[in-house]
Amino acid sequence: MARITVLDGGTGRELKRIGAPFRQPEWSALALVEAPQFVTRVHEAYVAAGADVITTNSYAIVPFHIGAERFQSDGRALAELAGRLARGVADRAARPVAVAGCLPPTCGSYLAERFDATVARPILQTLVGSLRPHVDYWLGETLSLIAEAELIREAVGPAGRADAKPLWLSFTLEDETGPAAPVRLRSGESVVDAVAAAVRLGAAAMLFNCSRPEVMGPAVTEATGALSRLAPGAATVQIGVYANAFQPQDPGYQANESLSGLRAEVTPAAYLAWARDWVARGATIVGGCCGIGPEHITALRAGL
Repeated sequence: MARITVLDGGTGRELKRIGAPFRQPEWSALALVEAPQFVTRVHEAYVAAGADVITTNSYAIVPFHIGAERFQSDGRALAELAGRLARGVADRAARPVAVAGCLPPTCGSYLAERFDATVARPILQTLVGSLRPHVDYWLGETLSLIAEAELIREAVGPAGRADAKPLWLSFTLEDETGPAAPVRLRSGESVVDAVAAAVRLGAAAMLFNCSRPEVMGPAVTEATGALSRLAPGAATVQIGVYANAFQPQDPGYQANESLSGLRAEVTPAAYLAWARDWVARGATIVGGCCGIGPEHITALRAGL
Protein backbone atom coordinates (compact mmCIF):
# COMPACT_ATOMS: atom_id res chain seq x y z
CA MET A 1 0.00 0.00 0.00
CA ALA A 2 1.29 3.48 -0.85
CA ARG A 3 2.34 5.72 2.01
CA ILE A 4 -0.36 8.23 2.97
CA THR A 5 0.63 11.88 3.34
CA VAL A 6 -1.49 13.54 6.04
CA LEU A 7 -2.30 17.21 5.53
CA ASP A 8 -3.47 19.68 8.16
CA GLY A 9 -7.09 20.77 8.56
CA GLY A 10 -8.94 24.05 8.13
CA THR A 11 -7.22 27.17 9.42
CA GLY A 12 -9.96 29.80 9.53
CA ARG A 13 -12.43 27.86 11.65
CA GLU A 14 -9.66 26.67 13.97
CA LEU A 15 -8.52 30.27 14.47
CA LYS A 16 -12.08 31.21 15.37
CA ARG A 17 -12.41 28.22 17.73
CA ILE A 18 -9.32 29.12 19.75
CA GLY A 19 -10.33 32.76 20.12
CA ALA A 20 -8.26 34.52 17.48
CA PRO A 21 -9.50 37.78 15.94
CA PHE A 22 -11.93 36.60 13.29
CA ARG A 23 -14.66 38.23 11.22
CA GLN A 24 -15.88 38.67 7.69
CA PRO A 25 -14.63 39.75 5.24
CA GLU A 26 -11.03 39.40 6.47
CA TRP A 27 -11.55 35.76 7.56
CA SER A 28 -8.26 34.09 8.49
CA ALA A 29 -6.16 37.09 7.42
CA LEU A 30 -7.33 39.11 10.42
CA ALA A 31 -5.20 37.03 12.81
CA LEU A 32 -2.11 37.79 10.73
CA VAL A 33 -2.85 41.50 11.06
CA GLU A 34 -3.79 41.62 14.73
CA ALA A 35 -2.52 38.50 16.53
CA PRO A 36 -0.18 36.28 14.49
CA GLN A 37 0.64 34.15 17.53
CA PHE A 38 -2.72 32.44 17.02
CA VAL A 39 -1.62 31.35 13.54
CA THR A 40 1.46 29.76 15.06
CA ARG A 41 -0.75 27.95 17.60
CA VAL A 42 -2.90 26.49 14.82
CA HIS A 43 0.12 25.25 12.89
CA GLU A 44 1.54 23.71 16.06
CA ALA A 45 -1.75 21.98 16.83
CA TYR A 46 -1.80 20.33 13.42
CA VAL A 47 1.81 19.20 13.74
CA ALA A 48 0.99 17.73 17.15
CA ALA A 49 -2.02 15.99 15.59
CA GLY A 50 0.24 14.26 13.07
CA ALA A 51 0.16 16.37 9.91
CA ASP A 52 3.01 15.79 7.49
CA VAL A 53 2.26 19.05 5.68
CA ILE A 54 1.02 22.38 7.06
CA THR A 55 -0.39 25.09 4.82
CA THR A 56 0.47 28.78 4.95
CA ASN A 57 -2.30 31.03 6.23
CA SER A 58 -2.40 32.98 2.97
CA TYR A 59 -5.86 31.98 1.72
CA ALA A 60 -7.47 35.30 2.62
CA ILE A 61 -4.57 37.56 1.62
CA VAL A 62 -6.41 38.76 -1.47
CA PRO A 63 -8.33 41.98 -2.20
CA PHE A 64 -11.58 39.99 -2.08
CA HIS A 65 -11.03 39.59 1.68
CA ILE A 66 -8.77 42.39 2.89
CA GLY A 67 -9.64 45.05 0.33
CA ALA A 68 -7.65 46.42 -2.58
CA GLU A 69 -6.03 49.23 -0.58
CA ARG A 70 -4.75 46.98 2.22
CA PHE A 71 -3.57 44.38 -0.27
CA GLN A 72 -1.61 47.04 -2.14
CA SER A 73 0.04 48.35 1.03
CA ASP A 74 0.36 45.17 3.15
CA GLY A 75 -0.15 42.16 0.88
CA ARG A 76 3.52 41.32 0.43
CA ALA A 77 4.32 41.67 4.12
CA LEU A 78 1.31 39.61 5.21
CA ALA A 79 2.13 36.82 2.77
CA GLU A 80 5.76 36.82 3.88
CA LEU A 81 4.61 36.60 7.50
CA ALA A 82 2.29 33.72 6.68
CA GLY A 83 5.16 31.85 5.05
CA ARG A 84 7.59 32.61 7.84
CA LEU A 85 5.21 31.46 10.59
CA ALA A 86 4.55 28.12 8.90
CA ARG A 87 8.23 27.60 8.12
CA GLY A 88 9.18 28.28 11.72
CA VAL A 89 6.74 25.71 13.08
CA ALA A 90 7.84 23.11 10.53
CA ASP A 91 11.51 23.69 11.28
CA ARG A 92 10.92 23.33 15.03
CA ALA A 93 9.01 20.07 14.68
CA ALA A 94 10.57 16.91 16.08
CA ARG A 95 9.94 15.06 12.81
CA PRO A 96 9.96 16.10 9.14
CA VAL A 97 7.10 18.50 8.35
CA ALA A 98 6.73 20.23 4.99
CA VAL A 99 5.10 23.59 4.18
CA ALA A 100 2.59 24.07 1.38
CA GLY A 101 2.27 27.60 0.05
CA CYS A 102 -1.44 28.34 -0.30
CA LEU A 103 -2.38 30.09 -3.56
CA PRO A 104 -6.12 30.78 -3.21
CA PRO A 105 -8.89 31.78 -5.59
CA THR A 106 -8.07 35.39 -6.31
CA CYS A 107 -11.55 36.56 -7.32
CA GLY A 108 -13.61 34.74 -4.67
CA SER A 109 -14.20 31.14 -3.63
CA TYR A 110 -16.73 29.12 -5.67
CA LEU A 111 -17.12 32.06 -8.08
CA ALA A 112 -15.93 30.58 -11.36
CA GLU A 113 -17.82 33.18 -13.34
CA ARG A 114 -15.89 36.02 -11.68
CA PHE A 115 -12.42 34.74 -12.52
CA ASP A 116 -10.43 37.30 -14.50
CA ALA A 117 -6.83 36.43 -15.33
CA THR A 118 -5.91 40.08 -15.78
CA VAL A 119 -7.05 40.82 -12.22
CA ALA A 120 -5.71 37.57 -10.76
CA ARG A 121 -2.21 37.63 -12.24
CA PRO A 122 -0.67 40.44 -10.14
CA ILE A 123 -2.30 39.08 -6.97
CA LEU A 124 -0.72 35.67 -7.52
CA GLN A 125 2.62 37.23 -8.38
CA THR A 126 2.59 39.05 -5.04
CA LEU A 127 1.79 35.88 -3.10
CA VAL A 128 4.31 33.73 -4.96
CA GLY A 129 7.12 36.23 -4.53
CA SER A 130 6.55 36.52 -0.78
CA LEU A 131 5.96 32.83 -0.06
CA ARG A 132 8.66 31.29 -2.27
CA PRO A 133 11.53 31.39 0.28
CA HIS A 134 9.46 29.57 2.90
CA VAL A 135 7.57 26.76 1.18
CA ASP A 136 8.27 23.23 -0.03
CA TYR A 137 5.19 22.88 -2.25
CA TRP A 138 2.84 25.19 -4.09
CA LEU A 139 -0.82 24.45 -3.32
CA GLY A 140 -3.37 26.05 -5.59
CA GLU A 141 -6.54 25.31 -3.65
CA THR A 142 -10.32 25.64 -3.91
CA LEU A 143 -9.96 26.15 -7.65
CA SER A 144 -13.34 26.33 -9.37
CA LEU A 145 -12.14 26.12 -12.95
CA ILE A 146 -9.20 24.90 -14.98
CA ALA A 147 -8.18 28.41 -16.04
CA GLU A 148 -7.30 29.19 -12.41
CA ALA A 149 -4.92 26.23 -12.37
CA GLU A 150 -3.32 27.35 -15.62
CA LEU A 151 -2.66 30.83 -14.21
CA ILE A 152 -1.17 29.38 -11.03
CA ARG A 153 1.31 27.36 -13.11
CA GLU A 154 2.24 30.57 -14.92
CA ALA A 155 2.70 32.42 -11.63
CA VAL A 156 4.96 29.83 -9.96
CA GLY A 157 6.96 29.29 -13.12
CA PRO A 158 7.80 26.19 -15.13
CA ALA A 159 8.64 22.90 -13.45
CA GLY A 160 12.17 23.01 -14.82
CA ARG A 161 13.32 26.31 -13.30
CA ALA A 162 16.20 26.16 -10.82
CA ASP A 163 14.10 27.03 -7.76
CA ALA A 164 11.00 25.08 -8.82
CA LYS A 165 8.88 23.45 -6.15
CA PRO A 166 6.32 20.68 -6.73
CA LEU A 167 2.90 22.00 -7.70
CA TRP A 168 -0.29 20.62 -6.17
CA LEU A 169 -3.59 21.66 -7.75
CA SER A 170 -6.77 21.24 -5.72
CA PHE A 171 -10.24 21.70 -7.20
CA THR A 172 -13.55 22.29 -5.46
CA LEU A 173 -16.55 20.28 -6.68
CA GLU A 174 -20.27 20.77 -7.09
CA ASP A 175 -21.75 19.56 -3.81
CA GLU A 176 -25.17 18.51 -5.02
CA THR A 177 -24.13 15.95 -7.62
CA GLY A 178 -26.64 13.07 -7.76
CA PRO A 179 -25.58 9.44 -7.37
CA ALA A 180 -25.74 8.76 -11.10
CA ALA A 181 -24.46 12.13 -12.29
CA PRO A 182 -20.81 12.81 -13.12
CA VAL A 183 -18.83 14.79 -10.57
CA ARG A 184 -17.94 18.24 -11.86
CA LEU A 185 -15.95 21.29 -10.86
CA ARG A 186 -17.99 24.29 -9.75
CA SER A 187 -17.44 25.71 -13.24
CA GLY A 188 -19.22 22.68 -14.71
CA GLU A 189 -15.99 21.32 -16.19
CA SER A 190 -15.38 17.60 -15.80
CA VAL A 191 -12.97 15.90 -13.43
CA VAL A 192 -11.49 14.10 -16.44
CA ASP A 193 -10.64 17.42 -18.09
CA ALA A 194 -9.19 18.71 -14.82
CA VAL A 195 -6.96 15.63 -14.57
CA ALA A 196 -5.75 16.15 -18.12
CA ALA A 197 -4.96 19.77 -17.29
CA ALA A 198 -3.07 18.80 -14.13
CA VAL A 199 -0.91 16.39 -16.12
CA ARG A 200 -0.34 18.94 -18.89
CA LEU A 201 0.67 21.56 -16.31
CA GLY A 202 3.19 19.23 -14.70
CA ALA A 203 1.41 18.99 -11.34
CA ALA A 204 2.84 16.53 -8.84
CA ALA A 205 -0.58 16.05 -7.26
CA MET A 206 -4.23 16.72 -8.04
CA LEU A 207 -6.57 17.10 -5.10
CA PHE A 208 -10.19 17.87 -4.29
CA ASN A 209 -11.08 20.19 -1.40
CA CYS A 210 -13.75 22.36 0.19
CA SER A 211 -16.64 20.15 -0.88
CA ARG A 212 -18.77 17.62 1.01
CA PRO A 213 -17.14 14.29 1.92
CA GLU A 214 -19.85 12.43 0.01
CA VAL A 215 -18.75 13.73 -3.42
CA MET A 216 -15.07 13.06 -2.92
CA GLY A 217 -15.06 9.28 -3.40
CA PRO A 218 -16.62 9.40 -6.89
CA ALA A 219 -14.19 12.20 -7.82
CA VAL A 220 -11.20 10.10 -6.75
CA THR A 221 -12.52 7.16 -8.80
CA GLU A 222 -12.92 9.36 -11.88
CA ALA A 223 -9.48 10.91 -11.38
CA THR A 224 -7.63 7.61 -10.95
CA GLY A 225 -9.43 6.19 -13.98
CA ALA A 226 -8.49 9.20 -16.07
CA LEU A 227 -4.86 8.98 -14.97
CA SER A 228 -4.68 5.32 -15.97
CA ARG A 229 -5.84 6.22 -19.49
CA LEU A 230 -3.36 9.04 -20.00
CA ALA A 231 0.17 8.93 -21.41
CA PRO A 232 3.00 7.18 -19.57
CA GLY A 233 4.16 9.25 -16.62
CA ALA A 234 0.68 10.39 -15.65
CA ALA A 235 0.57 7.73 -12.96
CA THR A 236 3.18 9.73 -11.03
CA VAL A 237 0.50 12.34 -10.27
CA GLN A 238 -0.81 11.71 -6.77
CA ILE A 239 -4.49 12.07 -5.88
CA GLY A 240 -5.60 13.76 -2.67
CA VAL A 241 -8.69 14.85 -0.75
CA TYR A 242 -9.47 17.34 2.00
CA ALA A 243 -13.20 17.81 2.42
CA ASN A 244 -15.11 20.37 4.48
CA ALA A 245 -17.76 19.94 7.18
CA PHE A 246 -20.19 22.55 5.88
CA GLN A 247 -23.92 22.03 6.19
CA PRO A 248 -25.76 21.75 2.85
CA GLN A 249 -25.90 25.14 1.14
CA ASP A 250 -28.70 26.82 -0.73
CA PRO A 251 -28.11 26.71 -4.51
CA GLY A 252 -27.42 30.44 -4.60
CA TYR A 253 -24.93 30.42 -1.72
CA GLN A 254 -21.57 32.06 -2.34
CA ALA A 255 -18.56 31.35 -0.15
CA ASN A 256 -17.46 34.19 2.14
CA GLU A 257 -20.85 35.87 2.19
CA SER A 258 -21.66 34.49 5.65
CA LEU A 259 -20.34 32.02 8.22
CA SER A 260 -21.57 28.58 7.20
CA GLY A 261 -22.85 26.12 9.79
CA LEU A 262 -20.94 22.89 10.37
CA ARG A 263 -22.32 19.35 10.33
CA ALA A 264 -22.27 17.77 13.78
CA GLU A 265 -22.19 14.29 12.24
CA VAL A 266 -18.78 14.90 10.66
CA THR A 267 -16.98 13.54 13.70
CA PRO A 268 -13.36 12.38 13.63
CA ALA A 269 -14.53 8.77 13.41
CA ALA A 270 -16.94 9.52 10.56
CA TYR A 271 -14.32 11.52 8.69
CA LEU A 272 -11.82 8.69 9.06
CA ALA A 273 -14.34 6.29 7.54
CA TRP A 274 -14.69 8.55 4.50
CA ALA A 275 -10.92 8.91 4.28
CA ARG A 276 -10.46 5.15 4.26
CA ASP A 277 -12.82 4.98 1.30
CA TRP A 278 -10.85 7.68 -0.55
CA VAL A 279 -7.62 5.79 0.07
CA ALA A 280 -9.20 2.55 -1.12
CA ARG A 281 -10.14 4.35 -4.35
CA GLY A 282 -6.57 5.60 -4.90
CA ALA A 283 -5.97 8.73 -2.81
CA THR A 284 -2.53 9.00 -1.21
CA ILE A 285 -2.85 12.52 0.26
CA VAL A 286 -5.58 13.15 2.86
CA GLY A 287 -6.37 16.07 5.13
CA GLY A 288 -9.20 18.44 5.99
CA CYS A 289 -10.67 21.77 4.95
CA CYS A 290 -13.17 24.11 6.66
CA GLY A 291 -14.48 22.69 9.93
CA ILE A 292 -12.04 19.78 10.00
CA GLY A 293 -9.82 20.34 13.02
CA PRO A 294 -6.85 18.83 14.85
CA GLU A 295 -8.99 16.06 16.34
CA HIS A 296 -9.88 14.89 12.83
CA ILE A 297 -6.24 14.95 11.78
CA THR A 298 -5.31 12.91 14.87
CA ALA A 299 -7.86 10.30 13.75
CA LEU A 300 -6.42 10.28 10.23
CA ARG A 301 -2.88 9.80 11.50
CA ALA A 302 -3.90 6.96 13.81
CA GLY A 303 -6.30 5.28 11.40
CA LEU A 304 -4.40 5.52 8.10
